[in-house]
Amino acid sequence: MSDETKDHALNDLGRSEGNAQGPAHSSLDVDFVRSQFPALKDANEITPAFFENAGGSLPCRQVIERLSAFYHECKVQPGMTYPRARDAQARMDEAPRRLSALLRVNPETHVLVIGPSTTQNAYVLACAFARVLEPGSEIIVTDQDHEANSGFWRRLASNGVVVREWRMDPQSGLLNPADLEELLSGKTRFVAFPHCSNIIGHFNDVTDIIRRIHAAGALAIVDGVSAAPHGLPDLSAIDADVYFFSTYKTYGPHQGVMAIRRHLIERLPNEGQWFNEHVPQKRLVPAGPDHAQVAALAGIVDYIEALAAHHGIDFHADPAAANARVRDLMRRQEHHLLEGLMDFLKVAAREGRVRILGPDRADSRRAPTIALDTNRPPAEIAADLAELGIEAGAGDFYAVRTLSRLGVNPQRGVLRLSFLHYTTETEIDRLIAALDTVL
Repeated sequence: MSDETKDHALNDLGRSEGNAQGPAHSSLDVDFVRSQFPALKDANEITPAFFENAGGSLPCRQVIERLSAFYHECKVQPGMTYPRARDAQARMDEAPRRLSALLRVNPETHVLVIGPSTTQNAYVLACAFARVLEPGSEIIVTDQDHEANSGFWRRLASNGVVVREWRMDPQSGLLNPADLEELLSGKTRFVAFPHCSNIIGHFNDVTDIIRRIHAAGALAIVDGVSAAPHGLPDLSAIDADVYFFSTYKTYGPHQGVMAIRRHLIERLPNEGQWFNEHVPQKRLVPAGPDHAQVAALAGIVDYIEALAAHHGIDFHADPAAANARVRDLMRRQEHHLLEGLMDFLKVAAREGRVRILGPDRADSRRAPTIALDTNRPPAEIAADLAELGIEAGAGDFYAVRTLSRLGVNPQRGVLRLSFLHYTTETEIDRLIAALDTVL
């Protein structure tokens, strides 16, 4: 990998180096951002402050408008010869085309697959691999993953596949690439790991990890669900064989996007309808698409375009380059807010009121998703926070293996605080004051 490619990839890891052109604005206009989200139109202190973004972001108005327009104007069977059907098909075709340009998905090397959710996409992909992996083949999974990118792969053991576990450090919660090297062998067929854990909140160095995986002759399957909300990635730079994320966590409708290497999808068995096996985008989608939600995905691109235009960034010349600059603005805003919150939580941890899972430093590799092992039941604390106008989550968040590895009872769970670039300093202050009261 060239130095230029490495530098470009760093932005996808949450680092704030910017890019060759540099952003037209050094900071994000949060007031403008919030104007794009109907649920945030009233920013006064009476409005609940939303801190469960890792469970699903708020939808931007562009997505809502496209979804509503589809139902109002062309909710018919797409692809027929009459005008409304042609219109419906055109709207559905627009979404993957524009998303591919934004994510820098090269159509010659990768296929963008849209399914009902990331969990469903991972399940179908696992079913396809189950039909081709020979007994004795080896795969590697982690205990840092959401269950969607772990459990389905582990089931392959019933087919005679050897499942090896890349285990995270039980204190820091981090994955050590050196430990992965010891697991890789000539029998390794793929490694499934997260770009960012929904509990640990740390951006793994995906380009370095993928380089090691590819050097061993294996495939890299990356769960980007907890990374993509903090800036949509440049998938060409990441170079994963499979990369998936959930669009309901990236300001859109409840769909799953999966970019998969073209030669891989052509080698895997068809899991869709037999008469669609010649269409790469349909080979891993057993059911028909949700027409309106697929069409509404283009609204995510509309939103990034609106942010770019407002901040003086040329979107049309190169959507992916513009996305990189918008991503940098988002991450700078999130990092700025994270510093104050983490300072408070570190004091609370020293006082024995909480234990911060994952790194307690607010650097550029830290996502604003913070899981806390609390001094009393997390569900009670979340309920108390709700009374104070703070919306937060409590539970295991489908990361049962992660919590167990960290010594946390999954049935008790953790309190999770997560925010995105539309969060304000006032909301962070309200969160800190509320936490100080309820912990």
